[in-house]
Amino acid sequence: VFSTDRIIAMSFPSSGKQSFYRNPIEEVARFLDTKHADHYKVYNLCSEKGYDPKYFHYRVERIFIDDHNVPALQDMLKFTASVREWMSQDDKNIVAIHCKGGKGR
Repeated sequence: VFSTDRIIAMSFPSSGKQSFYRNPIEEVARFLDTKHADHYKVYNLCSEKGYDPKYFHYRVERIFIDDHNVPALQDMLKFTASVREWMSQDDKNIVAIHCKGGKGR
């Protein structure tokens, strides 16, 4: 996990067998709800898989970027505009960004 005051980069919040070696989704949700209640938004940059956004109170935005590929400029502009808009709404707002492994995209 990489973190600044307002940006968290992490691996995929997983369930089932994958939660043994990736972030368990329930633990990620508990951490975000405890530390940043009502002030976080999750960005899923993984095109390969998703999860039920209810874990994060439906504050999830998904941008489909294929693993080991450069994202399309349009997708990066959409992503950065969304992050900028969310962060500007409140000084307490943070973003949690992930792909599959947490470092590729």
